[in-house]
Amino acid sequence: MEIAASGRPGSLMGPRVRVLLPRWSSILRVCGLKQRSSFAGVVAESANSRGSGNGSAMTASGVRAVASTAPTFEAPRIGEVERVTKETSVQVKLNLDGSGIADCQTGIPFLDHMLDQLASHGLFDVSVKASGDIHIDDHHTNEDVALAIGTALLKALGDRKGISRFGNFSAPLDEAAVNVILDLSGRPHLSYNLRIPTERVGTYDTQLVEHFFQSLVNTSGMTLHIQQMAGNNSHHIIEATFKAFARALRQAAEWDPRRQGTVPSSKGVLSRS
Repeated sequence: MEIAASGRPGSLMGPRVRVLLPRWSSILRVCGLKQRSSFAGVVAESANSRGSGNGSAMTASGVRAVASTAPTFEAPRIGEVERVTKETSVQVKLNLDGSGIADCQTGIPFLDHMLDQLASHGLFDVSVKASGDIHIDDHHTNEDVALAIGTALLKALGDRKGISRFGNFSAPLDEAAVNVILDLSGRPHLSYNLRIPTERVGTYDTQLVEHFFQSLVNTSGMTLHIQQMAGNNSHHIIEATFKAFARALRQAAEWDPRRQGTVPSSKGVLSRS
C-alpha cells in the first residue's frame, strides 16, 4: 500500500513524497495469522491460534483475559446421618453444594415448610425422612431432626478448610425482620431473641423453634445469634428466621478464594473441642 503526498511550490510540504505502508496481509503472515475480513476476526483468530495454554483468552478489544484457576471444594460436600432411638427414626442427607432441592417429610407440616426454606435460600439439597411419637407431641421429632441436621452439617464441613466461616444476613417477611449472625467456629453457642406472640402456628408449638436451633447448634459446633428486629405475626417471624439462617449459613460455608484452602483460624484448626 502506498500514499503519495505532493506539495505546491512555496508550500511547507516540499517535493512529492511517496510513503510506503505494509499491507495487512504482510503483517499477518509475519505474525503467523490468517487474513480475516475484519480486525475483530483477526483478534479472534489470534486468540485461537496463539493461546498461551494458561487459560488466557483475547477479548475483541485485544485485552488478554486470564481465566481464574482458583481451586474450589471437592464438590459435593455431603453429610449423611441416621439417628434411631426408642422415640424417633431420622434419616438426613445434606449437600452443601446443591441447588436448593428439598425433600422433607418429618410428620410435622410446619417444620417441613421451614426446612424447605433452608434448602431454597441456602441452595442446599436437604433430604429429611423422620417418624416419631408425634401422637404425644412434636418435641422429640423436632429435636432429633435438628440434632441429625447438625451432625450432617458437621460431616459435610469436614476440616472446614477454605470456608468463609462467618455469615451475617437479615431477612424481612412483610412486617417481620430477623437478623442471623453465625460462626462455624466449632464452639456451640446459641443466643436467641425472638418474641413470638402466639403459642402455636397451626399445630406447631412455637417454643420448639428455639429448641430446634439449640439442638442444631449442639451437634454442628456453631455459634449462632438470632435477633428479631420487627414483627408481630408468628408465622412471618419464624419463616424470616429460617430464611436468614439459610443465607447466613450459605455465606459461611462458601469458598473463600483468598484463603486458598487454609483453615480460617489463627490457631490453624477449627474443632468442636
